[in-house]
Parts: sequence; C-alpha cells; structure tokens
Amino acid sequence: MRSYRIFSHLAKVLQHNSVKTSTIVGRVQIGWPLISLPVTLSFDGVEGKWGQRLKSYLQKPILAFVPGPIMGDTSENTSKLDSQTASNQSPVSQDDSKPTERMQTLQEHLTQRTDEHNEEQSRQNTQEPSEASAACSSGQPNTKVQKTEPQDRDGASSEQPHKTHLFVEVADHQWPIVYSTEYNIGFLGMEKLHPFDSGKWGKVFQFLREEGMLSEATIVRPLEATEADLLVVHSSSYINSLRWSITVAGITEVPPVALLPNFVVQKKVLKPLRTQTGGTILAAKLAMERGWAINVGGGFHHCSSDRGGGFCAYADITLSIKFLLELGLIKKAMIVDLDAHQGNGHARDFMDMMDKVYIMDVYNRNIYPHDGFAKRGIRRKVELDFFTGDEEYLDKVYNHLKKALEEFEPDIIVYNAGTDCLEGDPLGALSITAEGIKNRDQIVFEFAKKERDKPIPVLMVTSGGYQRNNARIIADSILNLRQKGLIGCQAAEEHQAKRKKKTGSSGSPSSPESATTPSSGASSPTSPTSGEPRRGLLDWFKR
Repeated sequence: MRSYRIFSHLAKVLQHNSVKTSTIVGRVQIGWPLISLPVTLSFDGVEGKWGQRLKSYLQKPILAFVPGPIMGDTSENTSKLDSQTASNQSPVSQDDSKPTERMQTLQEHLTQRTDEHNEEQSRQNTQEPSEASAACSSGQPNTKVQKTEPQDRDGASSEQPHKTHLFVEVADHQWPIVYSTEYNIGFLGMEKLHPFDSGKWGKVFQFLREEGMLSEATIVRPLEATEADLLVVHSSSYINSLRWSITVAGITEVPPVALLPNFVVQKKVLKPLRTQTGGTILAAKLAMERGWAINVGGGFHHCSSDRGGGFCAYADITLSIKFLLELGLIKKAMIVDLDAHQGNGHARDFMDMMDKVYIMDVYNRNIYPHDGFAKRGIRRKVELDFFTGDEEYLDKVYNHLKKALEEFEPDIIVYNAGTDCLEGDPLGALSITAEGIKNRDQIVFEFAKKERDKPIPVLMVTSGGYQRNNARIIADSILNLRQKGLIGCQAAEEHQAKRKKKTGSSGSPSSPESATTPSSGASSPTSPTSGEPRRGLLDWFKR
C-alpha cells in the first residue's frame, strides 16, 4: 500500500505542474529497503529545452520515491513546492498549456543550478595540473592523474585532473606483492552459494607466510578505489546501478544478494572488490618501478566500462592500464589472459585502442561468456576445446606468446593468471595439472625477463579459480617463480632474515626459507648438483 501512495503522490505533484505522466522512471524500494523494482517515466506534456532538462534531471537511479521534493533537489523552493502541492486536492487541467507559477519556480531553480555547475566545471578546466609522472615517481600519495579524454560516459566530468590516494608509499623492504585482509568476501554464508572461493586471497597470503616468503611487514597493503578512481573508466550510470542489490546479485550470480539492503552489499561484497581494484592499479605502478608485481586478487576480466558479470564488478585491468597511460609511464601494453574464460570486459574497453593495447587470450570456447562482439578486440585469439591437457595447452601458450611478442613490443605485460583451467574445475572444463599451471606462469615470466635485452615489466593478477586447492597452487607457483630467480626482492629477503634471527627462529620444515632465497643453491643460475647452467622452460621448448 505504501508503494501505491508514493506513486500517487508523485503523479499528483507532476500533474499539478502541467506534466503528463504515464509511468515513472528510476527504481522504487518497497517498505524497508529489501527489494528494489525498476520503473520508467515519460514526460509527454513537457517540450523544448526545459523538457529535456527535466527528463535528464529525473531519469537517473533514485534511492527511493518518497513524499516530498523531487529526488536530488533539496532546495527551499522545491520543499515549498511539495508542501503546497500536497495540500492542493484539485490538480490543474492537463489541457492548460501554460506552466504554473510553481513550475516556473522549479525551472528557474534548476536553470540556476545548471549554470553554477557549468561555471564550476569551466573554472576547474582552466587550472594547470601538476606533472603527473614526476609526482608518481616519488612514490607519494595524492598523485594527480591527468585525464586525456572525457571518461564519464554520461558527461558528468570531462578532462578533469584526477587526484588519487591509491599510490601509497612502498618501502624498499616490501615485496611488490599487494594484498589486504579486506580482499576476502563474506556475507552471512551466501558467498558459498557461488563456486568461487571468496576467501582464496587470504589463503594465498597465509601459505606464502608459512613458507617464510612474506610477512605482515613485507606485504604492500592497498587502499580502496574511490568513485573518482573508478570514473577514469566506468560510466557514472554503471556506478549508480551498483547501488541496487538486484544489479549486484546478477553480477555475482548469487540471487539472494538481491534481498539484502544495499548498504550491506556495499560493505560485504563491493568494498572488497573495490579494494582489489585499488590493489591492481597500485601493482601496475609497482611493476613499472620494480620490474614485476603481483596483486594477490584482481583480474576481473568480465567487467567493462559500462557492464559487469561473472563475479566481476569493476574493470581493474582496464583501469590499471588507463592509469599508466595517463601517467605517461607507458605507451603500449599487452594483456596476456590465460584464465579459462574469455576476457570480454577489457576486450570491449580497448576495442578502439588496439594499436596501443594488444590482447592475447587463451580460453575454452565452449563456456561463458560467448561474447562474439568482444572477440573483435582480441589480437591473438587461442580457442581451446573441453578438457585440453598440459601438453597441448603449454605448447599453444608458448608458441602464441612468442609470436605475440614478435608482433608487438609492449612497455608492460598485464598477466591474468586465472587458475580455473585446473583439472576438475566445475566452470573452466579444462584438464591442466597443478604442475602445468606452474609451468605456464614460468613461461610468461621467462618470456618477459630472459628473451630480450630489456626485460618487460609484468603485472600478475590471480583472477578465476573455483576449487578449494586453487590458493595452494597460486602460492606454489609464486614460490616457483622466486626459486627460479624470475622474481625477487633482496631488501625483503634481508629484512626477513634479520627478523628470523631476532626472533630466534630455527626454520621449521613448513618454512623452508633457506631453500628458496636468492642466495641459496635452488635459485642460483647453476644447478647445485651438476654445476651446469640451469635450463628454463623456454630452453625445453626450443629443444
């Protein structure tokens, strides 16, 4: 009954001001904010410039229709308008073509607000931005990112200098490995309704800490990406759509999420994803500074600027590349997507930038998302069949990556290292062993580090993986890269050694740090047993 009264009240307000209404645009929450329903509004009785302005003003996602002023306008004029309208029981005839005095008051108010907004935008556009690349290289927060083109698809902002707090200061003794406890998702057990292990990221960190590689002092903790950060790529209409639980339920593929109040969804679902997105953006800058970086989370490759899906709500890969381009740190980038699913999100985003962003995608052609349009954005498309095994898979990864790097010389490789290609994965439907995944990751890093005079920085994100043992495999692969000398941080190793000496740790079997440090025989350029140069996977493929 309350929803009917709300609709009736809004209709009377608009009819009283010579506005013909048939339906209502936006979304309305029934009773306590549990369920939101989409509705639409048409303004047949309003014409010309004022009509367009009123349509633009009201046709936006609305938190709730409530008796009172039109949503988004809290001025005294509209408050008076509402109170006067509520007391008037006889609406003006719709045949009267002249606007009422109240309509003129509202029109003048909105015109004034629009003019003030335009003046503010013009004043900001004339301000000189600081040198973004110089500020970024210092490693200090509050870095300005100069937008090179309008990013807000709805025209809310254009060519504005963007301030971000994501680029936190990183000490020399910290690994370029990004993780936060805020990554992990949990909301009343509903996360278990999806096969994705929403606590995978914390398990990866725990395994690496047990192995003696990481500690709380040597990990880099990211900040949550703000709305201003997200608008570098995303449209404001898409960001606003995430304020509705039913939208998030569709993206996460967990229908009961639609029944939760949106403030719960924001905190328990979207905030962790925004923090992981901030981690990917930070890791991209770290990769350019250190030569490599790993975000323990991220890899939301199904999300584009204006649509989400497949548990991907924010386009972190697109954002990381856009930030680097706008900072002037890179001119060209390559995305190597080895998740079992097609990376349709970033393919859509960079479809008009294929000269700057080269995408190589190896995926199972028979599974989600079947996005034929997005395939146009993939420069090197490698489609696999069900249950492809190690030998065929690794051979294709090696040969196609070799050809891709011959065709294109990137300034950074963004490596989407999804582990849903693991045998037994309910969604990936491939048959790659745990050892095959370790070898795959090693191939990518060896191509970037060993096969050229100037190594290519690598940003690795962990993406999909829908089995409980995925975290262990990701950790083992990172340890393997460290053991092979493909990643390293001498200052972090020394800090960890001093910490162990100070605490008197003797090195338990579960923490074999002595066997995996860069100074040990396992990571030496020569084999500790034969004295011969240790061959990498690329040497094996060449033979």
